[in-house]
Amino acid sequence: MKLTVVGCSGSFPSAESACSSYLVEADGFRLLLDMGNGALGELQRHIGLYDLDAIFLSHLHADHCIDMCGYFVARYYRHEGGRCAPMPVYAPEGAEQRLTTAYADTPSASSMSEVFDFHTLKPGAFDIGPFSVRTERVCHPVEAYAIRVEHAGRALTYSGDTGPCAALDELAAGADLFLCEASFTHGKEDIPALHLNGREAGEHAARAGAGRLVLTHIPPWTDAEANLADARAVYSGPTELAAPGAVYEL
Repeated sequence: MKLTVVGCSGSFPSAESACSSYLVEADGFRLLLDMGNGALGELQRHIGLYDLDAIFLSHLHADHCIDMCGYFVARYYRHEGGRCAPMPVYAPEGAEQRLTTAYADTPSASSMSEVFDFHTLKPGAFDIGPFSVRTERVCHPVEAYAIRVEHAGRALTYSGDTGPCAALDELAAGADLFLCEASFTHGKEDIPALHLNGREAGEHAARAGAGRLVLTHIPPWTDAEANLADARAVYSGPTELAAPGAVYEL
C-alpha cells in the first residue's frame, strides 16, 4: 500500500501546499482521501486526471471537498471517449446536493450524480476496491468521519478533522501509519470538539500504539514545528510533518 500526500494545508491553501488530499494505492487501484482547495491540480502531478477509482470525503467543509466541483467538470465534459462513467464517492449524507449547489446556484440536470456514484457514509466496515476500510464518526461541528484503510496486513488511519475522541483511538489502534490532523497549538486555542493540537495528536498516537505519526492539516498561521515538538513530547514513535509530494510505502 502506498500513500502520497497531495495536499496537507488546513483551512485554506498555503504558499507551499493545497488543502487536504491523500492518494492511497494498491494492486493498481487508486483511492483519494479528500479533495480540498487546490488538490485537483496537485493530483495531476502524481496520476492522470482520469486515473482515480474511488474517492472518500471525510466531511463537507470546503477545504476537504470543494475541488470535487472542478473534477465534476473534468469528468462531465471529457473531450476524449465521452463522459466518464460514474465513480464511487463515499461521503456524508447530503454530499451530492451540497456539491451540486456549490457548482451552480440552482441544481440543474447536470447534477454530480451523472459522473459520481454517491455512497452515504455510516460508521462500519466495508470494502473499497482491494482495501478493507472502517469508518467512524469523529468529533467536529459537522458530520465527519475518520477512516482506517487496510491492505495485505498493513493499516493506515486518517483522522479527517476532529477534536479528541475515543473513536480515533480505536481506528488508529496498531496502525502502521497514523495521518492525523494537528490544526491547533497546545496552550493557545481551546475550542472543544473542533480540532486537535500537536500534543493531542501525539497522545492519540501513543494510546493507539501507532507505528508512525504524520501530522497534517496544519493551517498557514500555525507554527508547524511547535506542533511537531509537542507531539514528540508525548509520543515516542517516528513523528513528522506531512509535506506535499511525500510518499510512504506501507
